[in-house]
Amino acid sequence: MTLTISNRPHVRFFTVFLLALILLGCSRRNELDWVNSLPKPWTLSEDQISAILPEFQDHFPDFQERIKALAIWRVGTPYEIFKLGEEQEPDTDPIIRMDVSDCTGHILTTLAAAQSRSWEEARKNMIRIHYKRDSLGQQKPTYLSRWHYTADRITANPNTVNITESLLPKDELVEAHLILNRKSDGTEFLPLNWEREVDLFYIPNKAITQELMARLPEVCGVAFVRRSYMDKGILIAHEGMIIDRKDLIHASLSAGFTQRIPFLDYYFPEDGPFMDGIMIYTFQPLD
Repeated sequence: MTLTISNRPHVRFFTVFLLALILLGCSRRNELDWVNSLPKPWTLSEDQISAILPEFQDHFPDFQERIKALAIWRVGTPYEIFKLGEEQEPDTDPIIRMDVSDCTGHILTTLAAAQSRSWEEARKNMIRIHYKRDSLGQQKPTYLSRWHYTADRITANPNTVNITESLLPKDELVEAHLILNRKSDGTEFLPLNWEREVDLFYIPNKAITQELMARLPEVCGVAFVRRSYMDKGILIAHEGMIIDRKDLIHASLSAGFTQRIPFLDYYFPEDGPFMDGIMIYTFQPLD
């Protein structure tokens, strides 16, 4: 078969543009075929993961595409909650791991791996992403310096940046005022000697539509709001990643593993939504 491109400028432009889209789509499918051909990360040693991480850099030079590819690779990871720590008391769990994951662990370890060419580099990057700077500007992995609250992290951490208020007019959002880590009786939820007063805006259920999905970046984070948690000094009950403006990848307690599922199907089950709204954030590379 011979393809003839018209000499008419507008027809020629459209044809070339269409061919480019087809080739791009084929290229992406081929790259994801490579991802799906890899052994699953929870079956690999740290050295084996170190050997694979540079290949993600080569196959996916674009940062956002690399995050998406790594997230897809990790679908199926067994779920275990609260399995990241500082490798010292009071939380001796590993700083980074890929054998199990919970919702925040999946987000942060994927973000660290996307910027690394070895396991050791990913561990160092995890410290930069998961811990606040001290008074000297240093980041050390301690329980007290960890970003414990998603609402705190996505509004103050430069690697996960809240964009909720840019997606809808302010009068279509809902405001939540609370003091993070302070329970309604005035005591701390976690023993941090820390609290933060915040006014946060989230997208309510009635505004979570296909039209909203079309406004999202191709890769972004989603934080799920549960207002009943506010009396504990918490706003966010869960988080995950939305890819291609349609699919949710998240470490699921109910499924028992990291799953990929159409976002709107997950959010609006037959018996109605179990959250009160969402916040959306983007992933930014380390400086």
